[in-house]
Amino acid sequence: MLYYLFRYLNELGVPGAGVFNYLSFRSAAAVITSLIIAVLIGKRLIYFLQRKQIGETIRNLDLEGQYRKQGTPSMGGIIIIASILVPVLLFARLDNVYIILMIITTVWVGLIGFLDDYIKIFKKNKEGLAGRFKIMGQVGLGLIVALTLYISDDVVVRVNVSAPAGVTVASADMSTDMYADVSAGFQGNVSENISTDTAMGVSADRSPKTSTDTSKEASANMSRKISTDTSAEMSANMSSDLSANMSARQAGEIIQQSTAVNIKSTKTTIPFVKDNEFDYSWLVPFAKGKTKQLLGWLVFMAMVIFVVVSVSNGVNLTDGLDGLATGTSAVAGVTLGILAYVSGNIIYANYLNIMYLPNIGELVIFAAAFAGATVGFLWYNSYPAQVFMGDTGSLTLGGIIAVFAIVIRKELLIPILCGVFFIESLSVMMQVSWFKRTKRKYGEGRRIFLMAPLHHHYQKLGYAEPKIVTRFWIVAILLAVLSVVTLKIR
Repeated sequence: MLYYLFRYLNELGVPGAGVFNYLSFRSAAAVITSLIIAVLIGKRLIYFLQRKQIGETIRNLDLEGQYRKQGTPSMGGIIIIASILVPVLLFARLDNVYIILMIITTVWVGLIGFLDDYIKIFKKNKEGLAGRFKIMGQVGLGLIVALTLYISDDVVVRVNVSAPAGVTVASADMSTDMYADVSAGFQGNVSENISTDTAMGVSADRSPKTSTDTSKEASANMSRKISTDTSAEMSANMSSDLSANMSARQAGEIIQQSTAVNIKSTKTTIPFVKDNEFDYSWLVPFAKGKTKQLLGWLVFMAMVIFVVVSVSNGVNLTDGLDGLATGTSAVAGVTLGILAYVSGNIIYANYLNIMYLPNIGELVIFAAAFAGATVGFLWYNSYPAQVFMGDTGSLTLGGIIAVFAIVIRKELLIPILCGVFFIESLSVMMQVSWFKRTKRKYGEGRRIFLMAPLHHHYQKLGYAEPKIVTRFWIVAILLAVLSVVTLKIR
């Protein structure tokens, strides 16, 4: 909102109002504002939750220090949501389709998580919201995102469009034919004119008979010689001129063949691959024309739903130690902000030879608010935690990261960027599947890890909670650096 106010003031000539036109200034303001909100609101909300006795109920998992967390206020995700939305509403352009989509994502997934926490805390149902309803909500968000990207005219991708190759060829043929016609005609005219003039000059100095014979012979010889020499010279000059013109025309047409235009596309980015673009329509090679495009969007829609569900639940599974999910999400948010900035800046996009996405740069403000909110919440969520984010926060963080990666066309980078979430989810799937398989085969379930998710495995091994969290953060930072490096290493 402040963006529009200061734009109006700038039009009135108010000094300093134009600073709001700069993305860097608004991003910095968003970070600072989100940090202040998280710290100030966080403290007050913690006191409120403590007075209302809205605390965490601990299951007996035989883990060191678990009962110390009994009664710690939960639902701290409200702090994260408020710290994100307020700066975005203040400093971002609210007519940007990507900003609108991220605001919807934050509210949508936040409500799902809030319902889950409400049922757990106030209804005393430890299971919370039924899993099928969570999945339905996440699928609904995926459909909203995919349909928005498909329908909105503001969602485009800058691509190079080539003209038909026959245009250049036709021009070259035309130039050659024109040269041949003009050259032949010029030779004929030169021969005729020169022979006539020469004959007239010779016949004037000779007797009638001699002059007639001589003129005929001389004119024939001279016309052949002069016309040949002249036409050869003129032909050479004309050939040079026509060749130069033809080259210039061809060069111009080659430039036209590389024209950049904004189009609707299902293209995305593949890390570590040269010319790292992948089109989902390639997965339906049997289709043609508009049918191929439509099926490509359907495949893209399925991918969007899968990413939203998997990342959102991945962050939820990771939220088991103080500050683990919060710090890891902060690293992912900063990285996504960097990727959004270079993808939305035509200079950097051309330099890095990556996909340029018009209007995507505004998401840098959202990423800044996201980073500020998570770091600010970490002030209270770090070991020993004064507040837990609950599903209100974990599902929200996961949904935001997933949708953000999708709209900047970096969803295939998630296994690297969100490697910690991916490993945590994979450990649970491996543990559950192996336990069920061995139970069917041997009558007794066996485990791969001492406990899943993976961070509990290290707790069972006797590692201190802060050490586990810190090492996971280090891994997340290394994966984030690797994600940024993919911009050039391919």
